[in-house]
Amino acid sequence: MSDYIFLFDLDSTISKIEILPEISKFIGKEKEIRALTEKTMAGELPFKHSFLQRVEILSCTDVAQVNDMIAGIPLNEGIARFIRENPDRCYVVTGNLDVWISGLMERLGMENHCFCSKAAVKDGKIDKVISVLDKQLTVSQFVQPMVAVGDGDNDAEMAQIADIGIGFGGVRNIARSLIETIDFAFYDDEKLYDFLNKLL
Repeated sequence: MSDYIFLFDLDSTISKIEILPEISKFIGKEKEIRALTEKTMAGELPFKHSFLQRVEILSCTDVAQVNDMIAGIPLNEGIARFIRENPDRCYVVTGNLDVWISGLMERLGMENHCFCSKAAVKDGKIDKVISVLDKQLTVSQFVQPMVAVGDGDNDAEMAQIADIGIGFGGVRNIARSLIETIDFAFYDDEKLYDFLNKLL
């Protein structure tokens, strides 16, 4: 049995959709959010800058309503199954806000194994963003051998630090910067599930 721990991006890796664009459908801001998301995924906008812009656009939405909706989004079941079967060795590393994804983390059994951005809530709405997750800084603090799985530009440094970097392109194209750093690429979550089990 290996000593690997497994670090997973959330959007388009564990989930079959991007979370912030899904929230934007609630308030008719889909076009604006999609444009910012695409620029971020392509590496044209720094994640922190883009994320704060997107949260500002979405901050008028009811936090509890969003959390309930996100808790039920479709998942790549092969990846989700691996996480549920190995909860002690898996971690979710995402820039998404804690107040939006806590229900989904409970669904995955990752309530205590999630590194994410933090926000303060007032009167049921986001009052302010407290912190924005830095994936590179977070991952660099782990001392065990790591397997990192992601799809976007902001996963590239995470994959580079990890002992094994994996790109997942089952939902969208793997970012070019990530392709340059990974050891393996998968485009089917069941095949990825089989491969991850071989690393246990």
